[in-house]
Amino acid sequence: MALPTLSDEQRAQNLKKAAEARHARAELREKIKNGEVTLESVLNSEEEAAKRMPVRALIESLPGYGKAKAAKIMDEIAVADNRRVQGLGARQREALLEILSK
Repeated sequence: MALPTLSDEQRAQNLKKAAEARHARAELREKIKNGEVTLESVLNSEEEAAKRMPVRALIESLPGYGKAKAAKIMDEIAVADNRRVQGLGARQREALLEILSK
């Protein structure tokens, strides 16, 4: 399938929209890191920034968790590396909350 031909204006709008989405996710990660937002609230959120955040980035945003711990947790609950929060199943959400609320 060929890529659609976009005008310069459409391309600029898309770039702006993508930058805004990245900025919103970065703000959310910072709020998680500072404890202003809980893991459970992110998992249950209807905000686009929360739903589109990669699960790995969500775990790494929590205080005390880095790349190694995030990878281990994702392996334990069988979450793919490219999975986003909105793509988690009910059991995966429960397992994630159980593991990370210890």
